[in-house]
Amino acid sequence: MSTLVGLNGVGKTNLVEAVGYLASLASHRVAQDAPLVRFGAERAIVRGAVIRDARETLVELEIVPGRANRARLNRAAVRPREVLGSLRTVLFAPEDLALVKGDPSDRRRFLDDLLVSRQPRWAGVRSDYDKILKQRNALLRAASPTRGPGRRRERGPAPTPETLEVWDDHLALVGGQLLYARLRLLRDLRPLLTEAYGQVSAGVSTANATYRSSLDDDTAAEIEAGEVFSPRSCGIGSWPPWGCGAPPRSIAA
Repeated sequence: MSTLVGLNGVGKTNLVEAVGYLASLASHRVAQDAPLVRFGAERAIVRGAVIRDARETLVELEIVPGRANRARLNRAAVRPREVLGSLRTVLFAPEDLALVKGDPSDRRRFLDDLLVSRQPRWAGVRSDYDKILKQRNALLRAASPTRGPGRRRERGPAPTPETLEVWDDHLALVGGQLLYARLRLLRDLRPLLTEAYGQVSAGVSTANATYRSSLDDDTAAEIEAGEVFSPRSCGIGSWPPWGCGAPPRSIAA
């Protein structure tokens, strides 16, 4: 066990944050990368040697505000998300209290971070979902008759129902994949959570985790009961569990 001891402001949190960034490509304190770069500097370099099974891997990340970050594995240039999985960490910080006090989005983000840490290939699915959702929401805003109070939107033609239907289909496909992955992850975590909490509470009480979905009542009830839907073929992919039509309106939530 290593313990960092020092006065306030000497950099203890910076070091922990740097290790966490190498593992997750994100900070536990801030949503954007710009605050991670020292004031007046053009970039920040985070570098760590990870040793697993007697094998050392050098992981390097270059953070450049306003530009795409760069990454290297053993001095070879790679895409940043390819370093995911090289270093695995568990971080608890005061900000994590949002998991129980904050919005459901905080809990979904926690599951997705853990999912990527466990199986880095899900980083691509998560990125695709965010991009599709952003594009679909932009089309919905474009369809709004007003840009703000008393002001008409003038940019470009309104999207057609056919255009929105295409993005709905993409959202259902990728959203179904992400939902399945979350449910499977939660299924695997339940026995570990129950065991760990039982040790902490000396068996006086128990803990459980459920996933509350806003899909239709029957499907939501099955999900909350712990059902993990198996993928089914829809012609364009193996998703989603509710069929091959348009997604429920609540899937974007």
